Amino acid sequence: MSENNSRRGSRGYDSGKGIKGGKRHIIVDTVGLVITAEVHKSIQDHDGALNLFAQARCKAPTLRKFFADQEYTGKLQNRCLLETECLLMITKKVVDTGFQVIPKRWIVARAFDWLSNFRRMSKGYEHSPLTSQNNIFFNMITIMLDKLAHF
Repeated sequence: MSENNSRRGSRGYDSGKGIKGGKRHIIVDTVGLVITAEVHKSIQDHDGALNLFAQARCKAPTLRKFFADQEYTGKLQNRCLLETECLLMITKKVVDTGFQVIPKRWIVARAFDWLSNFRRMSKGYEHSPLTSQNNIFFNMITIMLDKLAHF
């Protein structure tokens, strides 16, 4: 009984979205395929980003720019430039009435949408952030194979 209680609190909580499960951080290419990903129990976007930028730069040395939303403004932009030699460009929402597609932001949203089609990714089922992170990579491999098969 106590083992079950200790596992219950280990999943984390995403306060931004108000859901159980860890924070999923991904970096995708211009097509929307995952370059690198991390899952944390409870960490803010800007705190988990710098390590992810460095990982992406190691995996894809030709990277020169990252695009991110307004959560990543401020000191993180300077640190990203100093530590990875890449620009961190912030895509800002257009203050206007009605729906508008914000350039570059839809690519990451589409990647999360593709991943949420997998049952284990639809909610924060996993107790271990590492398991959830591996699910991101396995599911992205499945997505890429499916796209190649229909090409």
